[in-house]
Amino acid sequence: MDKEEDGGVNHGDEVQDIENKGALDGKEEIGRYWSDISDQNPAFAEPLLSRRTNITSQIAIVGANLCPIESLDYELFENQIFKQDWRSRRKVQIVQYVILKWLFALIIGLGTGLVGVFNSLAVENIAGSKLLLTTSLMTKEKYYEAFMVYALSNMALAAAAGALCAFIAPAAAGSGIPEVKAYLNGVDAHSILAPSTLFVKIFGSILGVSAGFVVGKEGPMVHTGACIASLLGQGGSRKYGLTWTWLRYFKNDRDRRDMITCGAAAGVASAFRAPLGGVLFALEEAASWWRSALLWRTFFTTAVVAIVLRSSIQFCSTGKCGLFGKGGLIMYDVGSYKVSYSGADLIAVLILGTIGGILGSIYNYLVDKVVRTYSIINEKGATFKILLVISISLLTSCCYFLLPWIAPCTVCPADVTCPSVDESGEFKRFQCPPGSYNALASLFLNTNDDAIRVLINSTQFHMFSLFIFFATVFFIGIVTYGIAIPSGLFIPVILAGAAYGRIVGRIFEPIVTLDIGFFALLGAASFLGGTMRMTVSICVILLELTNDLLLLPLVMLVLLISKTVADGFNKGVYDQILHIKGLPYLEAHAEPYMRNLVAGDVVTGPLVTFSGIERVGNIIHALKTTGHNGFPVIDEPPFSDSAELCGLVLKSHLLVLLKGKNFSSERVLAGQSTFQKISKFDFAKAGLGKGIKLEDLDIQEEEMDMYVDLHPIINASPYTVVETMSLAKAAILFRQLGLRHMCVVPKSQGRPPVVGILTRHDFMPEHVLGLYPDLKSHKWD
Repeated sequence: MDKEEDGGVNHGDEVQDIENKGALDGKEEIGRYWSDISDQNPAFAEPLLSRRTNITSQIAIVGANLCPIESLDYELFENQIFKQDWRSRRKVQIVQYVILKWLFALIIGLGTGLVGVFNSLAVENIAGSKLLLTTSLMTKEKYYEAFMVYALSNMALAAAAGALCAFIAPAAAGSGIPEVKAYLNGVDAHSILAPSTLFVKIFGSILGVSAGFVVGKEGPMVHTGACIASLLGQGGSRKYGLTWTWLRYFKNDRDRRDMITCGAAAGVASAFRAPLGGVLFALEEAASWWRSALLWRTFFTTAVVAIVLRSSIQFCSTGKCGLFGKGGLIMYDVGSYKVSYSGADLIAVLILGTIGGILGSIYNYLVDKVVRTYSIINEKGATFKILLVISISLLTSCCYFLLPWIAPCTVCPADVTCPSVDESGEFKRFQCPPGSYNALASLFLNTNDDAIRVLINSTQFHMFSLFIFFATVFFIGIVTYGIAIPSGLFIPVILAGAAYGRIVGRIFEPIVTLDIGFFALLGAASFLGGTMRMTVSICVILLELTNDLLLLPLVMLVLLISKTVADGFNKGVYDQILHIKGLPYLEAHAEPYMRNLVAGDVVTGPLVTFSGIERVGNIIHALKTTGHNGFPVIDEPPFSDSAELCGLVLKSHLLVLLKGKNFSSERVLAGQSTFQKISKFDFAKAGLGKGIKLEDLDIQEEEMDMYVDLHPIINASPYTVVETMSLAKAAILFRQLGLRHMCVVPKSQGRPPVVGILTRHDFMPEHVLGLYPDLKSHKWD
């Protein structure tokens, strides 16, 4: 079983005998459920009942397998120390806590906005200088020298980006959106929000985009915003002496989750200049839990980002930012497009959305295969990672430089400024004579933002050039994702979709009235819907990018069609990457086959429990021999009339209590002495795994036979479900409440007060279908 927080053997043989007896008695209750299923569908229930009997006999021998990925404590842990702290708080402290939340939202917005400006400025200047030198050599007909400069520059930048990911922060590779999405779902994956990851994400993204890869900086900006918020949410750093008392209020997963949600929204707002799109992205795609108070703070954060971006644009308009121009902070002007449409236009849009959904699902399928293949290569070490990055860079450079040679030249129309001698600007002359431009060179030898702008503008392109560009970007975008560089998927998808949209527009040009450039925008929307399966946030982002509300109806229609069509083939690209990375993400809905199981069916053990007043040696032994992070606590006579579940205790809290050494030689309640030695802030979650470890404890031999009262640190109100509850119902409850542990209690009396503990790994399809493989053929049920 894949779990990291369950329980094993109790501290006494007599209690274990009671548990074994209770397990035998409990078969009657579960047996009634399976009897009902058997009566309704005998052919279905018989193999499952047989399989369940075999599994039950194996559990006592095998025990529990542990998963290295832990969960986050989003649940409010209401123990006596926590309650005492809230009772003792003054009104000024509560006001200070609320003000700090808004102050942190302001800092997150400022930090993410400034990083976004820095990224755009750096990419425009590095990539612009490289392209200027290349086109300058082309103008002088030094073609070989131009190719060498272009290819070697790209390979050098790519190698630097790959080295940063390979040696400093491997977690920074890729988009980062799946990791942020998993974290906000409750998955504590290693190093995904570390300072080193933030550093590599910023500079690796700049180097990767400047190297000419078919990647974007938009996905990495989401990860960057989340990393900035996480650093603030850690409440400082003990390692560097930066911890202050007023920051300690936020050293918990619940507050950190809210700030990371604000950071993810700020990342989208910074990347696209879309503050409303950032809020909706966090709501639709990133966050698993949402509330109105978080909506206000997220909106405030993205508003701050918008102000920072607007101020930077005004500053750079004076020419003080080098080559930084409009392309740095993308904005597609479609204000001059005619948006009135007829029946023929609607038919063309319907076809465009349908084919876009099919192509998007194909894109996801191929990305899945490529990422799985690259993971095998990347596992061989840093050298192989860098070599793969350089190989893809060389492939991209060859395609981008050589393919324009086969493209025809296009005479500059009257409303387009022809390329000047220094070849600066969006349109490239390449090998064409004066007064004309090379369409493929204008797309390939430009920054990605400028290439999208060229496609959406009304410039004429030959169908041959459009097909070549679409096929190249589609293919290169797929083989690029998965290499060891920070890489976003938004820009590759928008590029391919805009080219596809122009192709459809050219095909239907004789019968439609919509502008071909508008078809490019709709094509980008269809590809985004087909790959990422987002609708509302993508729609608003595109509207903010184009600054034209008249586009809303057709963009909505295309997104809905493409998402609906693509959902019939596979999952969204981020969901697929989550699965490839092995992150135990809980979906918003339960799998259909979970309705045929109950909570007790997936509980495996044996279960580790503690008494309310426990022997120190038993706790140390349990912590040493298990990897569990949560333990049920049972009160027994004389502290209660009968054995009863009095709460749940976390491993991290046990370590704090043991380090305080509030022990007694007798088995008695501790009283107020625990509150004098330990405060709520001692239980604050340390940043980046710097908390107390078992090896840090200095427990003497004579102290092993002493007792410690666990009641002050017990969550006295854990969430419990009866063992006969539907597994589907339990899974939905688990996710909606943001739980880490869910106690399963028996339905009948006379048995131990707790049957087992459910964690997120017990709801994973791999675990459930591993216990009951016959359910695979009954997913329709």
